[in-house]
Amino acid sequence: MNYIDKLLQSEDLVSPGISACQGCGAELILRTALKIMGKDTAVVIPPGCMAGAGVVGWNFDNGLKVPVHISLLDNTAAFMTGVKTMYEFSGKDTKVVGIAGDGATSDCGFQSLSGAAERGENLIYICYDNEGYMNTGFQRSGTTSKGSLTSTTPVGKVIKGKEQNKKDLPMIMADHDIAYTATLSPAYMQDFVRKLEKAASFDSGFRYLHIYSPCPTGWGTAPECSIDIARKAVQTNFFPLFEVENHKYTLNLEVKNPQPVSELIKQMGKFRHLTEEDIQEMQKMVDRKYNKLKALAAMSQDN
Repeated sequence: MNYIDKLLQSEDLVSPGISACQGCGAELILRTALKIMGKDTAVVIPPGCMAGAGVVGWNFDNGLKVPVHISLLDNTAAFMTGVKTMYEFSGKDTKVVGIAGDGATSDCGFQSLSGAAERGENLIYICYDNEGYMNTGFQRSGTTSKGSLTSTTPVGKVIKGKEQNKKDLPMIMADHDIAYTATLSPAYMQDFVRKLEKAASFDSGFRYLHIYSPCPTGWGTAPECSIDIARKAVQTNFFPLFEVENHKYTLNLEVKNPQPVSELIKQMGKFRHLTEEDIQEMQKMVDRKYNKLKALAAMSQDN
């Protein structure tokens, strides 16, 4: 199947004229996801970039052509369960899809997310990972990369940006033994669409999709470079593409000659202060995590 042809032929369920930032990865994710999920979908979105961009309003006016439900930042997954139950009581076979940023997923919303996954709720949860909160400035989140400059992790004599490693949400969710876990990149649209379709095809079970989502405003990048940055994140093994189904890990793209991680971070203003030593430490972390994933995929093939 040519997934790109299907994407192009699908109806756009996001109205034109929304005010997302140029190069916004989150808006692209929302638009593509809804084209694949179709009209029999209800969307749950917490406060964040989607609301700020005018995609979702705070009343009945919004930029989507499907039902939209606004959740609190810390209970999106639990709220989705209630929405799904409401549609089931109404006799409607409606897919309930949550689309939330990393802060509403990895930090204050994680307990709700973990609970829904542990119960095996029939839901699709999409995390657009833009590595921070976009509230009053670009703020640190659990998935902000180590060394990042944000409004809450400044760079100075005492600290050099965020001091902790990025929380690995896809691996954490895979450990919940849910129906389906996958990482997606907007730079690899064939794989992107295939995984969205796969998640939508399940009749039951919790599905978690983690998408690398460049944020020019927060990352200090050129808007026209968003797709190139998303591609380099994969080509450097900083954000590998994999999926987990029936406890089996599959590495969807094994990069034969990965670029050094410096090729990715040199395009981001939030990393401009890092020294060569800092970059080498980041490279070691990327290599360590990728080798762990590769070993899990190899063991899955053996079993």
